[in-house]
Amino acid sequence: MVDPIQELKTRAEILHHALRAREPGAIARLRALGELRRATPEQLTAFLPDVQRKHTLAVVAREAGFDDWTHAHTILSGGTASSFGTLLCPPNFSAHWNIWSAHYDEARSIRQEHGGYLLAYKQHFFIADRYYIEALGLDPEDPDWERIGRDWVRPLDTAARSRLYGSLLARHGQPPRS
Repeated sequence: MVDPIQELKTRAEILHHALRAREPGAIARLRALGELRRATPEQLTAFLPDVQRKHTLAVVAREAGFDDWTHAHTILSGGTASSFGTLLCPPNFSAHWNIWSAHYDEARSIRQEHGGYLLAYKQHFFIADRYYIEALGLDPEDPDWERIGRDWVRPLDTAARSRLYGSLLARHGQPPRS
């Protein structure tokens, strides 16, 4: 089982080493930081001596669809937040048919009536089918889905959701290194 918090910490450590080695791909990833979003290559390179682990944690958290490291840590630790990030709804998944709702209670009611998996994208909620779950790289028959009540937002068992997050991050992979 992959611990999702440890997975992101490991990715941050790998990124930190790549930045120390001045790998161009790693340097470009610093643009995930708000203050460096529009930085030139020269400005990114000038920032390298100031890079700390908190910066690399923020980068990998953003790459995983969270706002920042605190947001990722809160969610992955089983806490609640006003946004769940974008990890559960990657780009190019619009071909899947899902039922969307702006309100959790409505989404929960729909899921209870029609089945499926209640997931979240930022501050919105959607019901997905097993094919969506498979496309994410997760097993829709994993017993952890039943343990969380097929409800990612308010799981019955936060440890089970953490294991699913770990599986998702393991399949999500690392950004390519140059």
